[in-house]
Amino acid sequence: MNVNTARIRSRGGLSAVVCCCLLAAALVMAGGCVQRRMTVRSNPPGALVYVDDYQIGTTPVSTDFIYYGTRKIRLVKDGYETLTVRQPFPIPWYEIFPLDFVTENLWPWEIRDERVVDLAMTTTVSIPPESVVARAEQARLAAGSLPAPPPVPVIRQPVVAQPIPAPPPQPLPPPGGGLVLPPPSPSPMQGLQAPRQNAPSQGIPGL
Repeated sequence: MNVNTARIRSRGGLSAVVCCCLLAAALVMAGGCVQRRMTVRSNPPGALVYVDDYQIGTTPVSTDFIYYGTRKIRLVKDGYETLTVRQPFPIPWYEIFPLDFVTENLWPWEIRDERVVDLAMTTTVSIPPESVVARAEQARLAAGSLPAPPPVPVIRQPVVAQPIPAPPPQPLPPPGGGLVLPPPSPSPMQGLQAPRQNAPSQGIPGL
């Protein structure tokens, strides 16, 4: 083997290594990804759709989503009852760790995850005024036929006994003994005076 042959072989091996590296880089850069998309359809169509309180359009409508889990979907349409549901979007097997790294970065093809949600709406039931009045009358009669509420219990306050005042002290007897008489009470006639007779005054005889 001469020197030229060895150079050619070394160059060929280097080229193969470079090609493998470029191919691996191309696969990484052009790796596939997962395309997630939900489609909401209603019966009847034409309902306004809110996903997690964000308006996305009228049915049938499609939108992309990133995260799995439970989504709040609300449908609004004139003449129909507003419909609100909690729609679960379970995670697929290829999005479970660590497989999600391969499908998101190294898988050479695109993976499409399509979710379709079909919802049926009900018409709004209009209640005639006569029926409303009849229901109110029945409620009033039912309220009048109810038994009277039990009386409110009266809480009696405890009676506190008042202390009896002590009698006034009695006067002590004199040292020599004898009876001690109470002081005389004033006579009712003490404040009255006898009528004065008419005395002669200034020369006028008395009668």
